[in-house]
Amino acid sequence: MAKEKTVYTCSECGGASPRWLGKCPHCEAWNTLIETVPQAAAGTRNRFAALAKTAEVAVLADIEASEEERTPTGIGELDRVLGGGIVEGGVVLIGGDPGIGKSTLLLQALDGLQRAQVPTLYVTGEESGAQVALRSRRLGLDSSQVKVLAEIQLEKILATLSAARPAVAVIDSIQTVYSDQLTSAPGSVAQVRECAAHLTRAAKASGTAVVLVGHVTKEGALAGPRVLEHMVDTVLYFEGDTHSSFRLVRAIKNRFGAVNEIGVFAMTEKGLKGVANPSAIFLSQHSEPVPGSCVLVTLEGTRPMLVEIQALVDSGGPSPRRLSVGLDRDRLAMLLAVLHRHAGVACMDQDVFVNAVGGVRIGEPAADLSVMLAITSSLRGKPLPRGFIAFGEVGLAGEVRPAPRGQERLREAAKLGFSVAVVPKANAPKKGSREIEGLTIHAVDRIEEAMEVVRALQ
Repeated sequence: MAKEKTVYTCSECGGASPRWLGKCPHCEAWNTLIETVPQAAAGTRNRFAALAKTAEVAVLADIEASEEERTPTGIGELDRVLGGGIVEGGVVLIGGDPGIGKSTLLLQALDGLQRAQVPTLYVTGEESGAQVALRSRRLGLDSSQVKVLAEIQLEKILATLSAARPAVAVIDSIQTVYSDQLTSAPGSVAQVRECAAHLTRAAKASGTAVVLVGHVTKEGALAGPRVLEHMVDTVLYFEGDTHSSFRLVRAIKNRFGAVNEIGVFAMTEKGLKGVANPSAIFLSQHSEPVPGSCVLVTLEGTRPMLVEIQALVDSGGPSPRRLSVGLDRDRLAMLLAVLHRHAGVACMDQDVFVNAVGGVRIGEPAADLSVMLAITSSLRGKPLPRGFIAFGEVGLAGEVRPAPRGQERLREAAKLGFSVAVVPKANAPKKGSREIEGLTIHAVDRIEEAMEVVRALQ
């Protein structure tokens, strides 16, 4: 089969060049030429024609809609992040730092699927079959029947998928796969985009669920073109420090489930194990309440989770520091200004350090009230009462705004034995509704009221 000719297209102006140049000859932009396969001329067969399904125009109300059937992987936390399991023909992209556990988790999932009589295929481009077998022995996957293919050429991978027809296939990793249609090296923008497009179309046409493993850049984003995330159905990110035994898998995009859903895993000698009660990880065990500690009920996807917020306020020099780990640093500066203006708590000459325990990253504004109470507790040297929680967004005018799904947060806190809560007034149980047993709830409208309630409790 003759290899198709390629051209180099400018990503700025769209101009084409027969060979690579440092400067685009059309718009004179530097380093913008990317190798692409030219569009087929009219009347010739398109290379994606066999995979494209023709359909007639239909009215939306007349289209039969049914829930997507899901195949559980047998790993509860991974199924939670995926929305219940793997969808037929779905394409999942999973990224994370080197050594964090991507290949380990997927090998465990494939072994569980294979034991449930689901045909699987593991395509490895970074390791040999012997290395994959060694890892399976270390994980305790004795007599595993997962089929392994050590291959990086796209055309051979597609031929194997067509012949073997597995229900689930893992490509580890997409950056190592190359197509003969392009002359650029594996991992280049053109190769990653072209190979991902072919694998995605093959998955949709055959019904095979494909999981792509992606490398990440120094900044932690998925390497390769941004269009890679738009092609796939689900994007998962591995989070966590390689020096810690805990890992988080977060859904950034999911066409078949909730986004920002997280799964919590613990790395053990036998691989990754799901953590049923993740709140226990993010709560420190203090024998006595300590100043500067406040528990927050945060919402990760559909799961309420308790996280301890710790603050340390110490005397600083002429340029006090503001440092936050797991929280937005700019938002910390804003909260300190609101605390000074509306609650009369000044930290202008103090160093302020805020940390979310356990390495979790909190992006929702419902953490505002907990952060401010932790800072005030550390500044005054007085601990908050035992069994205390707080959540709520704080505005620039000092008002405390409600957090979404407040009742679920309060029920989760009561289930774990917490007894006192300071929450926005809109999140308090309504009159006539069932009170949350064992939880004393103080509803506040403004940050000043929250401070008065805490002073009365201390």
